[in-house]
Amino acid sequence: MNSREEQLKAFDRLLTIMDELREQCPWDKKQTMQTLRHLTIEETYELGDAILDDDLGEVKKELGDVLLHIVFYSKIGSETQDFDIADVCNTICDKLINRHPHIYGDVEVESEEDVKRNWENLKLKEGKKSVLEGVPNGLPALVKANRVQDKVAGVGFDWEKPEQVWEKVQEELQEFQAEVAKGDANLMEAEFGDVMFSMVNYARFLKINPENALERTNKKFIGRFQYLEKKAKELGKNLKDMTLSEMDVFWEEAKHQ
Repeated sequence: MNSREEQLKAFDRLLTIMDELREQCPWDKKQTMQTLRHLTIEETYELGDAILDDDLGEVKKELGDVLLHIVFYSKIGSETQDFDIADVCNTICDKLINRHPHIYGDVEVESEEDVKRNWENLKLKEGKKSVLEGVPNGLPALVKANRVQDKVAGVGFDWEKPEQVWEKVQEELQEFQAEVAKGDANLMEAEFGDVMFSMVNYARFLKINPENALERTNKKFIGRFQYLEKKAKELGKNLKDMTLSEMDVFWEEAKHQ
């Protein structure tokens, strides 16, 4: 691994390159925070994919892309005299120190839950009106549900045992089935949302990240279906012309690949 001196030298190199690109490259000169925003989101998702694939080489590359965006925003901020990369670093350093009084102060904690509870209480002392203020509106619904539940749990609003949450899941399933029987699309959707929310809550109690779990299943399904497509093509068949039983043979094969 690189020494601290080598790490700082590499970061300085990146800052220098960013300065040069902003001054000399036609594309880089035109960028604003608004034009970079969607690209940053895309890079973050690519990093997430690499992490799920457990491809550390790709994680390294994607972290570089995300770091470039952070440096880019900071460069733009310095041009308007609003902030620079030092301000960005110092701001997060100050926040980390303030929110870890059990490390940098005299507060004592016994568990991870104590740390999370203190974290949320400190946010409220800093001026936040709600513990949910930090949940971005634009988060995907599944991720948002997990973050919302995690944050309210940080101030003690939570179930005591996983068994209680599982009972809630069963209750929501019954309510969903009752609305399915009635056939009202709006009420079915509402109850289905309750089922998903309760399942996310149960996953949280089991230390399962629901987004990661669903994406693993997505990848598994895609892999098996593409195997099915490949086998059908080898036989010169069109999936539309195959029966479900014929497709199921290859589907079962795909499970053992």
